[in-house]
This record gives sequence, structure tokens and C-alpha cells, in this order.
Amino acid sequence: MKRTSILGAAFVALVLSVSALAQQATQRQPDQVDQLAEMVGLTEDQQSEIRAILDDMQGKIGELRQEARQIQLQMQAEIKADYDEDAIRESAEKLGDLTGEIAALSTLMQAKVDSVFTQEQRDELDKRMRQMQQQMQQQRQPAQ
Repeated sequence: MKRTSILGAAFVALVLSVSALAQQATQRQPDQVDQLAEMVGLTEDQQSEIRAILDDMQGKIGELRQEARQIQLQMQAEIKADYDEDAIRESAEKLGDLTGEIAALSTLMQAKVDSVFTQEQRDELDKRMRQMQQQMQQQRQPAQ
């Protein structure tokens, strides 16, 4: 059962990330919540709740990613003959902390979204995840 929840959460994360990229490519595609609604039959209330979770969490994650990019730039600036090891190590520690917080917030976001689903919806996500895994395995296998 725990594996099913993990797979379901992974699938939700995959759907959210892939659909966000696809949405950027073309504005005519439905948004990530619409796609989930279509997949598992979300109610209007569930859609609203998920949108609120995503808006809140993605904003926080985006801010942290921006901060992490700035630290990476600072670290790159230290690649020089008269480098400052202490500054590099301090920046690396900050970057590690930020990366950990981003991972925690991403996982919390997935868990919060998962908590909105009914068991039947989770089962449907699990079924679709298994189907996707099978399709990916078939694509990886060389033609015989």
C-alpha cells in the first residue's frame, strides 16, 4: 500500500511537471489541474483545493529556486586563481539547505495534493502509473 502511495505521488508529480512544461509550450492545452480532473474525475471543490495548494507551494518553491540560482552564480564567481575556500564552503552549505527545503516543500505539495483525492482516485492514478511504466519498459526494449 505504501508503494502504491509513493507511485501515485510520483505520478502526480510527473503529471504536474510535464503538463506545466507542455502548458508553457502552448497556451491551448488544459492546465495541470484540468488534466488531473480529466484523469481521475476531480470535483470542482477538489480542483479548487488543489489549485490553492499548487499556487501556494509553487510560489514558495519558485522563490527558493531563484535564491539557489543566485548562490550557484556566487559559487561560479569563486572559480578563480585567488578563490576563497570559506566563501565557497559557506555558499555550498546554503545551497544544500535550500535544496533540502525545496525537496521538502515539493514532497509536502505532493502529499497535500494526494490528500485531496479519494481512494478511488488514488487507485486510478496507480493504475495509470503502472500503464505508463509498462509503456516505458516496452519502448526501452529493442525491437525483436
